[in-house]
Amino acid sequence: MMPLAYADIGEKQIIKKIGGNPETKKHLANLGFNVGGEISVVNTLNGNVIVNVKESRVALSDELAKKIMI
Repeated sequence: MMPLAYADIGEKQIIKKIGGNPETKKHLANLGFNVGGEISVVNTLNGNVIVNVKESRVALSDELAKKIMI
């Protein structure tokens, strides 16, 4: 298991765990990040990550990307 922030670009990943406080977990769930969900990194820029999740592109800060374990 590793944080999403360190994932390779273009590879499909499965979310295994989401960390953080309840508010953070709810925010990520509202964006479509749920345990067992499939995501892939589209690009990274200065530590920030753009991912495909549920057929949408979402930009995450480095801090949030480190709370999502794949």
